[in-house]
Amino acid sequence: MSKVPSITLNNGVEMPQLGFGVWQVPDDEATAAVSEALAAGYRSIDTAAIYENEVGTGKALAASGIARDELFVTTKLWNSASETWTRESVLREFDASLAKLGLDYVDLYLIHWPRAVREDYLTIVRTFAEIAESGRAKAVGVSNFQPAHLERVIAETSVVPAVNQIELHPNFQQAELRALHARHGIATEAWSPLGQGKDLLADPTIGRIAAKHGRTAAQVVLRWHVQTGNVAIPKSVTPSRIRENFDVFGFELDDEDLTAIAGLDNGTRLGPDPDEFDFS
Repeated sequence: MSKVPSITLNNGVEMPQLGFGVWQVPDDEATAAVSEALAAGYRSIDTAAIYENEVGTGKALAASGIARDELFVTTKLWNSASETWTRESVLREFDASLAKLGLDYVDLYLIHWPRAVREDYLTIVRTFAEIAESGRAKAVGVSNFQPAHLERVIAETSVVPAVNQIELHPNFQQAELRALHARHGIATEAWSPLGQGKDLLADPTIGRIAAKHGRTAAQVVLRWHVQTGNVAIPKSVTPSRIRENFDVFGFELDDEDLTAIAGLDNGTRLGPDPDEFDFS
């Protein structure tokens, strides 16, 4: 049984606070990576249509022998500029993802980017609500939405996303956006929770806290996410690191640690700016 704590989404669905992400994992490697994660204890798996590894991910889920109701599977709509997004095109892409995963439903379906320059996300949100009503997605939400995007969605569709998956790590803590989530009951999910393993894991403050607790830098950062109330989805294809990233429930950061990590927020965004990012 998984020892990962869960949060309750705004529609009552339980979501594990720690999941396994497969961004940049090739499809032919995804089965092994996801299988390793499931063996380590993960029960939440995060993929996306644009990752092109839904098939490999689905194979691992099917081969795991784990009951479907013990798994939490997330995928995302790649709402590209290749077409104008209508109800029918959203449903088509959702059906394609389900088929590739080999599932009858997903636990969470997300819009991958707001692409605000094209403003078709309102149609997508309304269609997502229909998918949720059908039970083929237990919860629906968004990814990379900024405060203005969320406020517009709520005002114009009356749909409050269950989750907003955003870039979030100690160097980019997104206090304003997280406060908005809290006001509306939207769960905060962190992608690149370890800052993509760059300067963050070599930060001396993180290093001192890790030494104090006899843990690794990655474990300290993931523990910070858990104690902050975030959902985190670290990614690795290395079995030892997959297990290491899961082992963050046997210690606790104290107030001094949390204050020190709060001081690392320097506004460093590693990914695209959602207010400007568009894609084909």
